[in-house]
Amino acid sequence: MLTMRQRIALTDTVRKRYRASSKKRKSEILTELVETTGYNRSYARLVLGSRKKVGRKKKYAPRKRTYDATVFYALRKLWIATDCICSQRLQPFIPELLQVLDKNKEITCSNGVKKKVCHMSSATIDRMLQATKKSYELKGRSTTKPGTLLRQTVAVRTFDDWSDTRPGFFEVDTVAFCGDSVRGEYVCGLDVTDVATGWVGLDAVMGKGQQHIHDAIDAFRHRLAFPLLGLDPDNGSEFINWILKRYCETNRIVFTRIRPYKKNDNCYVEQKNYTTLRRFIGYGRYETEEQLVLIRQILVVAEPYVNFFQPCKKLKEKQRIGSRVKKTYYTAQTPYQRLLASGILNEEQKQKLQAYYETLNPMALLRKIRTVQRKLQKTLR
Repeated sequence: MLTMRQRIALTDTVRKRYRASSKKRKSEILTELVETTGYNRSYARLVLGSRKKVGRKKKYAPRKRTYDATVFYALRKLWIATDCICSQRLQPFIPELLQVLDKNKEITCSNGVKKKVCHMSSATIDRMLQATKKSYELKGRSTTKPGTLLRQTVAVRTFDDWSDTRPGFFEVDTVAFCGDSVRGEYVCGLDVTDVATGWVGLDAVMGKGQQHIHDAIDAFRHRLAFPLLGLDPDNGSEFINWILKRYCETNRIVFTRIRPYKKNDNCYVEQKNYTTLRRFIGYGRYETEEQLVLIRQILVVAEPYVNFFQPCKKLKEKQRIGSRVKKTYYTAQTPYQRLLASGILNEEQKQKLQAYYETLNPMALLRKIRTVQRKLQKTLR
């Protein structure tokens, strides 16, 4: 049995004679080569008729890596600073985030590394962070109870009705931190999300008392950097009540509600429930005043962290092509960036907000959150 090298050498020798022979002679040469080398007849005909030399493919030196370990560690730092968001939200925010972390001396890397990180695509970010990422699939419980007959006087607004591009129209929802049981009284998180910019307001109350929810919404309205123009909650009794309805009428706030059992009507706030409240507080049961105080301490820090350092994608267009739906998104931006670009802030408001932004350090905010989170976890043991 011939070795591979011998087969290649024999084929190269026979090829010249094969190409210069007649058709009948070619058939004889082909038969001899098949018997000698053990080649398949079709393969033998192919290699004898080829002008190229038969042999193993040339081995090339592996391509030098563009993104080495130093780039990975810098990228991981940025990913952690944004609380592990997806690459499509992270990638457009990298240049600004690098400046903020560099100013606060939270990251040390060369200009070459910074340039490489800024030029990375979202697909490359996903590949580099693949081994680092961890996913969790946890679900909470729905505790929404229908409101009274008052809801018949509140206008219905669906997700298709949100044509408002002006900031100030908010969707509202509560998140129950009840653990595995909805019995008794427990802490509820309040999530208020602006449709146009994604700006969020976070708070927590004990139970779902109407007065507690009203006070939390009123406190959010007073710390908001722009006017609150509209509220759109679900049909829960904590929202559909005379207290909140009179409050909206007094302050000239448009008060609407979603259709019963149509959570997609409240899609802007529903998608924020995990990335804000669930992400920072979790799924445990919290039912004491001590736990409520700790949760509020987390949310006080989490609110500016999300609004200034958490880019979010916004749907631009949706097309149905046959059985497929093609979605196009705007470039991911933070709620702060969208608010500045909206043009609704006057110069004084804009300077005040920018001055506040200059004082923030995302890593310092994240460390504060983690510290209180550890204290909160100890209360569950």
